[in-house]
Amino acid sequence: MDAIMTSLQKLGRALMGAVAVLPVAAILMGIGYWIDPSGWGSENILAAILIKAGAAILDYLGWIFAVAIAFGLARDNNGAAAISGFIGYSTVKILLNEKSVAGYRGIDLDALEGADKLAWVAQGWSKINDGNVLIGILVGILAAWTYNHFYATKLPDFLAFFSGRRLVPILTSFFSMLLAGIFYFVWPVLYSGLFSFGQWIQGMGPLGAGIYAFFNRLLIPTGLHHALNSIFWFDTIGINDIGNFLGGSKTIEAATASTDAASCPGMWTGSTCEVIGHVGMYQAGFFPVMMFGLPAAALAMYLRAESKRKKVVGSLMLAGALASFFTGVTEPLEFAFMFVAPMLYLIHAVLTGVSVAVAAFFHWTAGFGFSAGFVDMFLSAQNPIANKWYMLLLQGVVWALIYFAVFYFLIPAFNLKTPGRGDDTAKDGAMDEDADVVDSARQIIAGLGGGSNIKSVDYCVTRLRVVVNDHMAVKEGDIQAAGVAGVIRPSQTSVQVVIGPQVQFVYDEVARLLAKGSVELKGEQEI
Repeated sequence: MDAIMTSLQKLGRALMGAVAVLPVAAILMGIGYWIDPSGWGSENILAAILIKAGAAILDYLGWIFAVAIAFGLARDNNGAAAISGFIGYSTVKILLNEKSVAGYRGIDLDALEGADKLAWVAQGWSKINDGNVLIGILVGILAAWTYNHFYATKLPDFLAFFSGRRLVPILTSFFSMLLAGIFYFVWPVLYSGLFSFGQWIQGMGPLGAGIYAFFNRLLIPTGLHHALNSIFWFDTIGINDIGNFLGGSKTIEAATASTDAASCPGMWTGSTCEVIGHVGMYQAGFFPVMMFGLPAAALAMYLRAESKRKKVVGSLMLAGALASFFTGVTEPLEFAFMFVAPMLYLIHAVLTGVSVAVAAFFHWTAGFGFSAGFVDMFLSAQNPIANKWYMLLLQGVVWALIYFAVFYFLIPAFNLKTPGRGDDTAKDGAMDEDADVVDSARQIIAGLGGGSNIKSVDYCVTRLRVVVNDHMAVKEGDIQAAGVAGVIRPSQTSVQVVIGPQVQFVYDEVARLLAKGSVELKGEQEI
């Protein structure tokens, strides 16, 4: 179980390498829609260029995930792994795209109609395309596995040129052919199962969206919420909420041309495809929580802190609230109460689910490329699919009042040990000063049992992800004393140190200190 959790954590970290490119698409397309909100690029050359440049990312997410995961999971992040991911995805896509499979079976796609056409569509071969994130993830894992096992392989002298890392892309190509052969039989069953799950959630309408959001928050501590998001946010089974929303005009055109549920990028009513007020329903309700709810909770935690510690707690809460409001990065705030007051976190998850359900019920939609903060809301405001997005601001005010009341009254009622209350060995501070980074990095290393106890260390958006040799040597209190937002122990040998948006600078300093002690920065990445 420990090995499985460690592998899942590594995958979660590697996924962020691909997810991190989405903000680029959101910025480019958002600015394009602001420049030409009515013509969507047809009336302005610059807007057209920006929108098409953003689509160049969204339309090729499958490739991006394959390359990013292969690179991220490779033991030394070598480019040969990334190339292998590219080759692997190309192989699977070419062998299993709709036209190829139809050719194998002697089927004329243009001649299909009626029940035969529906039966063919139900197998999902059209989803083996440039944007299939699920295939990208699997190919990326395969490419990384190939690299980690064969990067040092030596061949006879007459084949020596193809030894080592040059061998990896070649083997990945053959392994990808085997993967395609397996998927030829497995994909229709897998697609049918995922499609049924997605349809079940979609069929529940706003309630289904709320259930998704509730579990999205519950999975945050494990980092596995990315797996759940891939079903609803990307084109794994056709929902593709982020892609369809950012696609804007293209999505509207696809909806106008659609003739059935399979070709509809939104909600099929039986005769028409509706996208306005529907596409974005798995994103919109997060805005009131991240922009208003959590900052209000931060204010309540500050007011309930002990008087002598309010100055320090206020610094932490203000930094977290600003990050949540402007960028949608919520982990610094969530980890401030996630473990010390799990009841509050459960209520937070419920309120998030309710918020997403409410926004979906009223068809208030906005979307994001990174997270549900002010920047993404502003960029999505002129997207032709955005629907009454300004009502999310009003909902946010209501959610701010609810969050403030819940946190303000429950913290003293149950004597919850939120920051600045009770016995707390942490500094209740945030590492927001350059001068603090060196000392904090040293404190974190000491809390992890010293450099000799660290097998590998890496980072994602807000966390250091560490694998240790002896879990008993880890002192969470000492790590907390570095002023971190939280410490997670997903498995015996895996430790996650929640830093916040400035995690890269802490990692750089940790890496520099460990390098002096000849500690391997990237441990074994066997998967």
